[in-house]
Amino acid sequence: MKKLLPADFNFVLKLLYALAFCLAALALNRQLAFYNDALLTLAQPLAPTDIKRVALTFDDGPHPVYTEPLLDGLKERGVKATFFVTGQNAAIHPDIIRRMHDEGHLIGNHTYTHIELTKSNRETFKQELVKTNNVIQEITGEEVLYVRPPYGAWDKKLETELNMFPILWSIDPLDWCTSNSSCIAQAVIKKVGENDIILMHDYYKTSVEAALMIVDELQKQGYEFVTVDKILFD
Repeated sequence: MKKLLPADFNFVLKLLYALAFCLAALALNRQLAFYNDALLTLAQPLAPTDIKRVALTFDDGPHPVYTEPLLDGLKERGVKATFFVTGQNAAIHPDIIRRMHDEGHLIGNHTYTHIELTKSNRETFKQELVKTNNVIQEITGEEVLYVRPPYGAWDKKLETELNMFPILWSIDPLDWCTSNSSCIAQAVIKKVGENDIILMHDYYKTSVEAALMIVDELQKQGYEFVTVDKILFD
């Protein structure tokens, strides 16, 4: 066998060193590629959503004739709404209140007799809120947290005294003063935007018809209908 010379050893060492260097470089390259892929994945923006939220609210009910067809239409369309009911109507129609609750709608307080808060009737107004809360809670078993003060008149001190949140509105089509359902619907559709709270009344046939027109059109535009608490606190 031929005896290896020192030069041969140097050659072999250089060859092994070069091989080790290549393997290390390959491993490093693969590791960098892995991290680059991971960073690119993290950097990808979330897919944008076209869903916009809006809340339909109804005052003054429940009505013995018009509220249930409205509930039927909302159920068919998978829509949840918020109903601000008067205590006197809730007491007369507990079955409708129970249905609202069972179908996932939010129920709020609209005083007992639709009384407007003034400087001289604050205590009476407060008593009406308490009385209505008791009526609703007796039917649904749940505490009432939200109030729609008639005509928007409110005293902020009542929020802490009663642990209630006032809910006003951003769109009012004045549905109570016209019998044209299409005009009511268009008054909302032309103005509506994301997170709007729409004021309507389930006490008129034309309002119920208009509400379902609004739902059909806005669902086509990518809107999702939610209860007011989702708009305010989610």
